[in-house]
Amino acid sequence: MVWLDLIAVLIFMILGAGSISLVLIGLPGTWLLIGLAVGLEFIQRLWAPTGSEWLIPWWVFIIAVVVAIVGEVLEFLAGALGAKKGGASKRGMVGSLIGGLIGTVAGTILIPIPIVGSLIGAIAGCGAGAVIGELTAKGEVQLKDTIKPAAGAVVGRILGTLAKVPCAGIAWVVLCAAALHEPLSTIFSASST
Repeated sequence: MVWLDLIAVLIFMILGAGSISLVLIGLPGTWLLIGLAVGLEFIQRLWAPTGSEWLIPWWVFIIAVVVAIVGEVLEFLAGALGAKKGGASKRGMVGSLIGGLIGTVAGTILIPIPIVGSLIGAIAGCGAGAVIGELTAKGEVQLKDTIKPAAGAVVGRILGTLAKVPCAGIAWVVLCAAALHEPLSTIFSASST
């Protein structure tokens, strides 16, 4: 049965590597990776002896979830910080955050290009949210005054997405190492006897 474990883990590793690329286009690839790892555990239960250890210990899942949360925080705060760097008010920063969230959902639904719609929506939503936030701020703000904060929000969102990729990579490495440990140690201990 160790060979079934090893084949399942290798399939998980390939699919997990693909899920990292989804992060680049604005999709929740890290969460998909964690979902795949949970799926691996349940599939492995089909042939594992009753009472046997899971391939991936629970504490490894906690590490992966914490790393995924850090990636999400980096991505969403980067848009707001980019807007701030562009001179946005607090309203512009909050507008950038809300616009990025709404834009991701709207882009996924409204832009019929698979995968790309959510990325376009997130970037556009970030910029539009910063513009709306600035226009509704106290004082006389004209549309031309919102360009720099909106551009900062867009650049921040793109950099935030790029900062999320290493978090997905770390989660993938941790989950893969944990999943490979049991099958490989069984194979090598059997070959040494």
